[in-house]
Formats: sequence, C-alpha cells, structure tokens
Amino acid sequence: ELLYMKEFDSMDQFKAELIEYLDYYNNRRIKAKLKGLPPAVHRKQALEVS
Repeated sequence: ELLYMKEFDSMDQFKAELIEYLDYYNNRRIKAKLKGLPPAVHRKQALEVS
C-alpha cells in the first residue's frame, strides 16, 4: 500500500516511511474486528490466555 500511496525522493526516505507505516499498522491501528484493539495488543492478550 505504502509504495503506491506516494513517491519517494530516496531509498532512505522510503525505508523511514516504511518503518513508520509498519509501526502504525501493527501497533497503533485499531480494528473493530479485534474488539477495538491494535493487532499487536490483541496477539499479546491471546498468547497470555493460552
């Protein structure tokens, strides 16, 4: 998704944006399907229950 959303001036800029995007996608993005939790928090809770 990120690659098609914008143009990058350099590979370093792309890498920095990718790291930020992955952090958002895995740690801050809230999903209704996961009871309003980000995916990383949901996984952690699921592992604690097991």
